[in-house]
Amino acid sequence: MNINAGKIKIFKIENRKGYAAICLDHLTEGKSLPQAYVRMVKALRRGGITIKKHPANLKQLLLSLK
Repeated sequence: MNINAGKIKIFKIENRKGYAAICLDHLTEGKSLPQAYVRMVKALRRGGITIKKHPANLKQLLLSLK
């Protein structure tokens, strides 16, 4: 199964250092924005899901939860 990178949502974790990424019932954490994204891609790959096209700028995936 292939998905677009736009389905991955990354947000800053409140009361903690780092970021979290969520996509298709998968949740990962990382100290930095790229680390959270790479861990999400790895988790999706384990489930048989691949990313069609990686974004040029990861800040496009960053959400504001305020």
